[in-house]
Amino acid sequence: MLNDAKGFRRVVIACGRTDLRRGIDGLAAIIQEQFRMDPSEKNVLFLFCGTRLDRIKGLVFEGDGYLLLYKRLAAGRFQWPRTPQEAMEITQEQFDLLMSGMTIVSTIREAKPNRLY
Repeated sequence: MLNDAKGFRRVVIACGRTDLRRGIDGLAAIIQEQFRMDPSEKNVLFLFCGTRLDRIKGLVFEGDGYLLLYKRLAAGRFQWPRTPQEAMEITQEQFDLLMSGMTIVSTIREAKPNRLY
């Protein structure tokens, strides 16, 4: 199910680390309080990653209730953005890259100017 997100209107990831021991109510509280978003927005997939990069949780409201998804990779790791306190909406293409283990956020660092002595 998580390999194809075409059934969702939007996909939003919670960057950084999330305590994956949280259940539906705890994850919905993070969405609402920390990110100021509506966890009961229909067909929006919210994704969370913990300290271990081989597992993620997803939360989606289907109109009549919440669905909690959990995925643990058999091999490999997710390339999860670790910027704390941020939620980021991603495209279908970025979702596909994330599910295949690719990086979805640019890691370009600003070069320091050379000093002349």
